[in-house]
Amino acid sequence: MELGRTPHRLLRRVWVPLSLAIVALGVLACIGVSVYVGWQLTHKERQPITETPHDYGMTYENATFISKDGKTRLKGWIISPQKPARMTVVFAHGYGNNRVQENVPFLPLAKRLAAEGYRVVLFDFRASGESGGDMITIGVKEKDDLLGVIDYAKKHFHEPIALYGVSMGAATSILAAAEDGDVRGVIADSPFSDLESYLRANMPVWTHLPDVPFTYLILAIVPALADLDLDLSSPIRAVDRIAPRPILFIHSKDDRSIPYEESVKLYRTHSDVFQLWLTEKADHVKSFSLYGDEYVERVLTFLRSLENTSS
Repeated sequence: MELGRTPHRLLRRVWVPLSLAIVALGVLACIGVSVYVGWQLTHKERQPITETPHDYGMTYENATFISKDGKTRLKGWIISPQKPARMTVVFAHGYGNNRVQENVPFLPLAKRLAAEGYRVVLFDFRASGESGGDMITIGVKEKDDLLGVIDYAKKHFHEPIALYGVSMGAATSILAAAEDGDVRGVIADSPFSDLESYLRANMPVWTHLPDVPFTYLILAIVPALADLDLDLSSPIRAVDRIAPRPILFIHSKDDRSIPYEESVKLYRTHSDVFQLWLTEKADHVKSFSLYGDEYVERVLTFLRSLENTSS
């Protein structure tokens, strides 16, 4: 009888540790993949600056701005109108892009605004384009970058300031306007309403990995490794500090990256002073490309409405 039980004891001695080892390796592999993907999300390859305002017949100045953190140098352009500027409009690009934002694209829109008398400031967020910094934080620290550009505009120009941002830049514009009361208004094209909740719902879209376990692991590991507080990138917590200053939300119902309901949630917080334009058949931040003249007219109408208001 004792001999008959020996194989079972040997199997238990082998298979229990082996099973535990396999589970441990699986956990470590998932953690490793999560760390790698998180690193990739915050360290995107920089997109080169492939065009300048000169390519669109505009004169411009190269400029260097300092982020509100006091150390990150940001590169950009200032496009001034031929006549006295009616307003300065600071453009804020999206995640993984730069001041050209080719998929919108920024420069043709900047030309339309400059022709109407608006000064346009375009710049690269940290870790993007030609700016300093080595980590994209999806709005957490980009807010300081935008506040630094706003400080520059207030120091060098006398006209009012408005913000125009797309995607991450739209969310960041809301965050910055909440902290700087001199911003007259914001045009937010396709923002998210809260970074953490958006990532929890849409991480598989970004990573192409299964929701379980990777979304949970990435959101637990990356903020700790990168010293990021995702709560700081929450436009829906910031809008109360903007109202009654206006925000124009633009979002396509067919956006496959950030659902249009994100803008709807933000708009509904102060629907008495905020505006919402929902487009159709346009993918993420493609409403300008698809709607062209109507897009420009809505933007200009909004900017004109800001000129006679005080911040």
